[in-house]
Amino acid sequence: MDKTAASAAKALEAAGVRDGATVLVGGFGTCGIPENLLAALLARGTKNLTLVSNNAGLDEFGIGPLLRAGQVRRMIMSYGGECKAFEEMTLDGRLQVEWNPQGTLAERLRAGGAGVAGFYTPTGYGTPVAEGKETRQFDGRWHVFERGLRGDIALIKASQGDRHGNLIYRKTTRNFNQVMATAAERVIAEVERLVEPGALDPDQVHTPGIYVDMILQGPRYAKPIERLTLRAAHV
Repeated sequence: MDKTAASAAKALEAAGVRDGATVLVGGFGTCGIPENLLAALLARGTKNLTLVSNNAGLDEFGIGPLLRAGQVRRMIMSYGGECKAFEEMTLDGRLQVEWNPQGTLAERLRAGGAGVAGFYTPTGYGTPVAEGKETRQFDGRWHVFERGLRGDIALIKASQGDRHGNLIYRKTTRNFNQVMATAAERVIAEVERLVEPGALDPDQVHTPGIYVDMILQGPRYAKPIERLTLRAAHV
């Protein structure tokens, strides 16, 4: 039952992350991203990856370094506005991008984790998001059919976890991490604090350990500010 991995690199090796894999990357902006696992994936040099993420990170943090290293072939995502490398690679055709409304992306992952083939949503109808997809009218309103989404591996981040893989997220870090934990063949979680079984209140656990294959405590966390805005002080 002890699912502890010695390091992020050893966890990726044990999971068998290969070229061409589809990797779910948890977090929201730079909040709650599995930064040590992403750094290990960069060092591993795995290429032709499809990354599923809310966003593309920053140029020097998160997914950005993987993009700059040429390891990512395709992104399935909602937002890409803070990463210059992502912008340049998208505009010059080096990176394939599948845009999803944020709620649609979350529901595609939830459906994939629940074993649901797909669902209809009014979001995106009449826009490029709906191109090539089945549409159908319900109660006088047009909907787009979206397929459930799964990955080969999910890299997620939690505030606390125990050696059995039970996880607790903190506030915004719960976004996408929780749903991605259900939607991949293999799940690796990194936590800021790894505790012994029984130390977590069962009523507070967000992701039960049955979904998690390996867990590790990251050596450090940078916690950068995604966009710093300052104003002059009033004296």
